[in-house]
Parts: sequence; C-alpha cells; structure tokens
Amino acid sequence: MTDTPNKTRFANLFLTGLLTLLPLWLTWIVLRFVFALMSDISRPWVGPILKSLAQASPHTLGWLSADWVQAAVALLGTVLVILLVGLLARQVIGQRLLRWFEGFIARIPLANTIYGSARKLLDILQKSPDGTQRVVLIDFPNPDMKAVGFVTKVIRERDTGRELAAVYVPTTPNPTSGYLEIVPLDKITPTDWSVDEAMSFIISGGAVSRDEIPFACKQ
Repeated sequence: MTDTPNKTRFANLFLTGLLTLLPLWLTWIVLRFVFALMSDISRPWVGPILKSLAQASPHTLGWLSADWVQAAVALLGTVLVILLVGLLARQVIGQRLLRWFEGFIARIPLANTIYGSARKLLDILQKSPDGTQRVVLIDFPNPDMKAVGFVTKVIRERDTGRELAAVYVPTTPNPTSGYLEIVPLDKITPTDWSVDEAMSFIISGGAVSRDEIPFACKQ
C-alpha cells in the first residue's frame, strides 16, 4: 500500500527537478556554444603566449597553462577585439579599413559570396522593412502549423508577376541555422513583433512571448 504513494512522490519529485533544471541546462548549452565559439577565435594566439609565460616561470605562472585559464583569457581577448572593432567602425579610419577589407574579400571567389550574404542578412534584420512587416508567420511545415520567420526580400514570380517573400525561418534554440522558404505574399501572416521579440521567442522555445499572437492569414 505504501509503495504506490512513494513511487508517485518519487515521480513527482523527479519531474519537478527535471522541469527546474531544464531551462538552466538549455541556458548552459547556448552559453557554452557561444563562449566556446568566441574562445576559439583568440585561442590560436592566446594559447602559445600563456604557455610561454608558464614555462618561463613554472612556479608562479604555471597555472596559466590550464585549459580553463586559456579558454577564459581567449574569451576575454575576443570580447576586447569585438569592442575594439565596434569602436573603430564608428570612426572614419575604421570605416576606411572596413571598406578596404570588404574590397579585399570581394576579390576572393568563395569568400565574397559568404561574407556578402551574411552582411546583407544582418543589415536587413537591423533595419526597418520597406512595405512588408519583417517578422511574419508562415505555414510550415504544413498548413495547420505556423513558424516564425523573417522576411528578407520581396520578389516576383516570373510568369505571373505574383509577389513572393523570401522568408528565413530560424531553428530553436540556435537561430543561426534554419530554412529559407519562398512564400506567396498573400499567404504570410504579418505580426507587430520586433526582431528582438521574435529572437527571444525562438531561443526560449516559445516561453518568452506575448500572451496573444495572430495565427490566421488575412486574405
């Protein structure tokens, strides 16, 4: 008689603990991905410097050779480089250097396509849309379901002249990957969400959002 209540209590405790740890685990996964990516940028030149310092004075600076120290310093170095680039980008000399760099990239066949496409996508998401709401809902993966997407461009069908929207649909919880869908403009559901609101919705798996959302497409 006592086994069933104990099992039920155990199951409830396990479920409560799982639901408590799940958002923490998701946050850790995303942050670890971002921090590891940023650390890897500076690690090739930070690692040798720290190892040289550790070998020069192993008794006092030997701790610099630890992996976690190198990862932390590499992350800090990447953040400082990003801040420096942001500062330079607001100055005349930085803008000239950026134009020179973009001109150099434009001469490399594969790199110019990747850089140019990424640059245009970021510029589009940062600017206000012209004539079309940026954040929309589309029928994906079937007509009974909706997915949050970003309109990146409006094009026309060659034979009929019908307006089509190129919609980027990010994945959850990593919005850097996703799908590109071409949808008739009259089949998308516009929203009044900002890009930041849509990103919060996507990364949180829908937990962070407004209480109401448009769903039916207005014909």
